[in-house]
Amino acid sequence: MAETILSKLEGGFISNYSLWTEEQKEAAQRIVAELEEHDFLIVRIAWVDQQGVLKSKRVPKEGFIKSLKNGLNISTGTFIFDSAYALVFNPFIPGGGYGVPEMTGCPNITLVPDPLSFKLIPWADRQAMVMCDIYFNDGQPVPYSARQVYRKALDKLKMRGMESIVGLEIEWYLTKIEDPMLAVEHNGDLGLPPAAPKVSTVEHGLWYQAEPHNQEIHEILDVLAENLLKLGIPLRTMENELGPGQYEFVFDPLEGMEAADAMMYFKIATKQISRKYGYMATFMCRPHLKGFCSSGWHLHQSIIDKNTGTNLFMDENQAISEFGRHYIGGILANARAASVFTTPTINGYKRLKPNSLAPTSTVWGIFNRGVMINVHGTAGDASSHFENRIGEPGANPYLYMASQIVSGLDGVDNRIEPGEPSETPYDNDRAKLPKSLQEAVDELKRSELFIEEFGESFVKYIVAVKESEYGRYLQYVQEENIANAEVETTEWEQREYFEVL
Repeated sequence: MAETILSKLEGGFISNYSLWTEEQKEAAQRIVAELEEHDFLIVRIAWVDQQGVLKSKRVPKEGFIKSLKNGLNISTGTFIFDSAYALVFNPFIPGGGYGVPEMTGCPNITLVPDPLSFKLIPWADRQAMVMCDIYFNDGQPVPYSARQVYRKALDKLKMRGMESIVGLEIEWYLTKIEDPMLAVEHNGDLGLPPAAPKVSTVEHGLWYQAEPHNQEIHEILDVLAENLLKLGIPLRTMENELGPGQYEFVFDPLEGMEAADAMMYFKIATKQISRKYGYMATFMCRPHLKGFCSSGWHLHQSIIDKNTGTNLFMDENQAISEFGRHYIGGILANARAASVFTTPTINGYKRLKPNSLAPTSTVWGIFNRGVMINVHGTAGDASSHFENRIGEPGANPYLYMASQIVSGLDGVDNRIEPGEPSETPYDNDRAKLPKSLQEAVDELKRSELFIEEFGESFVKYIVAVKESEYGRYLQYVQEENIANAEVETTEWEQREYFEVL
């Protein structure tokens, strides 16, 4: 049986270019055996675009098995637009607008499923999903693939005998759909998103973690919890946050690529299950709705020695080790440029306000929710780690996590000191975080670290995409003569982010 399955997978694109590890090959064989023994209909072959939005092609079972040998072709079309599908790159000139010959003419590229990410979809009968890496047809990684960028960062850790451990803590909103706004007159166009759905709140806000509200929403949250656990996503807690229908979900720590994949599975499960029951979930940071406050994504992190399992942030005499201090130092030193990856939308910067439980400057502290890097640990604590509190929930998880690794290792390699832990996170002389996406993009353009680690081609690419996004926004602000657009959420942002993120 094993030889029969193996023969189906050998001699194709994936094996010819040695694109899988032995662990992935073994997982692929198990998947094929499972698919052949059960009544599956569809596998969603998925990838994440530059905005952090999940894309997929649905293929029947036999087509998916073939993709485990040769991959699956897609066009480069999803890479040529910004967040509202305004055209950024002209693929019909030499280099496709990127200066890369392989991108000329909007050609096919190849999705290669990662068998380790394969999951059954409990909310869709007889269906499964798998995450993919993306390659040119000569077997070289596509430099604009966010998952490939993260894989490169993980490989850098692996070469040092290290592994990243990540805990997810995400805030988001659940709303009730009143009008999906599907009438033809509400349709959008390239560069102009359709009207956002009209929604109502599922509960009143402003009563943080109040148990009485749970009666109003526990049924849908129970459905979400059941499906997430069936997916194998290690849900730890669910709780009400401050806003109306705002919740925080926390998950147990995961390793490396599994953590970023889990974030995408969590988001798509939450959005699709909510819609199935007449609700809408959004990971937009600050919706343009009365009483809706900002949501954040706090990324908990530690680094372990793969050979011994030792937490390299633990110290017998203090809250964080010297290695950990330098790792934090690197993240703080590169935080302004990394903001494009941690806070990639115009909307996300309206969360970063003084005394708001969101950071405004590049400081760290110990058990302090006002700082950017919040250390959780005491002397001798084997679970010592830190959370970066800058992230917004709509961030691309692969780029967010990759930015942390390359920044942290820069701090370790150059012994960057983070300074003393702060007890006054909103009153200090440390560098301030960007106040806008435009400011963050300008920082990224100057970042030697990200140009080297993520690749010059990728940095130029993401800069162009984000300049298109905020260029459209600035035009809207000027045309509508909006005076306080730097602090208040606009209708433009509601259309741009509310439904898709």
